[in-house]
Amino acid sequence: MSSTWAALAAATPVPSPTSTVPDVEVTPGVAGFIAIAVVAVVTILLVIDMTRRIRRTRYRAEIRERLESEAGAEGAEGVATDEPERRAAEDGRADVGDDTERG
Repeated sequence: MSSTWAALAAATPVPSPTSTVPDVEVTPGVAGFIAIAVVAVVTILLVIDMTRRIRRTRYRAEIRERLESEAGAEGAEGVATDEPERRAAEDGRADVGDDTERG
């Protein structure tokens, strides 16, 4: 019986430490480099666009506050403060004074 165990142990293959997969199939190659480069460029462009939009929104809020404070000062002097409504009627637009971006 011990000879059977010895024969089975000898017949069991020992795993080899070398890889059987060629390195070409493992590396991403040129296609992987191009994909990562495209993702990086798109990310940079999105960050630039987001920064520009945030800055524009902040400037519009500052200008609106300045106009409202000037309109409040004029309203205290007895001057009519229907400037946004007048501009909306002249332009035919209802979004005058709106700080959201339309495009």
